[in-house]
Amino acid sequence: MHDTFKNANDAFHDLYWRIVRDGVDFAGTKALFNVGFEIQHPAANAIVDSKIKRNWSLEYANAEWRWYLSGDRNIAKLGELYGKVPAIWERMADDNGNVNSNYGWQWQRNQQLDNVIKLLKTLPETRQAAISIYDAKEYDKYAYDTPCTYAVQFTVLDDKLNMSVVMRSNDLWYGFCNDQYQFSNLQMLVANETGYDVGTYYHFAHNMHLYNDKLPEQEEMMYHL
Repeated sequence: MHDTFKNANDAFHDLYWRIVRDGVDFAGTKALFNVGFEIQHPAANAIVDSKIKRNWSLEYANAEWRWYLSGDRNIAKLGELYGKVPAIWERMADDNGNVNSNYGWQWQRNQQLDNVIKLLKTLPETRQAAISIYDAKEYDKYAYDTPCTYAVQFTVLDDKLNMSVVMRSNDLWYGFCNDQYQFSNLQMLVANETGYDVGTYYHFAHNMHLYNDKLPEQEEMMYHL
């Protein structure tokens, strides 16, 4: 499917009810496959709705963004920025406290982000402004922390910087809310560095899901509307 949403809130609400209604049972989740959509206003990326009793934290999302910008993939840095390390990051970290899913660390590996910015400045019509995140050569290091995102690509069209994010797997309730926040921030950062206006945010997930064991609690929050 490919849908158009004005902002991240609209995308979250629509996709939540679609997964609940049409999702298939798959590996402990209700899942939709090959989900694609666009968000017209990426700057409206905070999924905050006073009508929903949910615990998404803008404060945490901003701390995670600063962690990504630091290029330090150790969870201790996140602890410094947020005041504590969320349990999920502790579970994903290796014995040294490092994680693969710090996307900021991935952006900066091999100067990928710097190269993308330089390329977009000199060759706006490039099809090579891409950042690879999932690396099959490192599969043996993915035992506890396999990046959910494959790649990010930028395209300039009508002087607007569009961005596409391609994911192998995306939990809607937690993963999407934080991921789209970080990636749309990246889109705005690159637009600012290159001088283009911010265009459309495109999101593609091979598997978008909600965890079955969390559904009763999540449905109670959503039915609070």
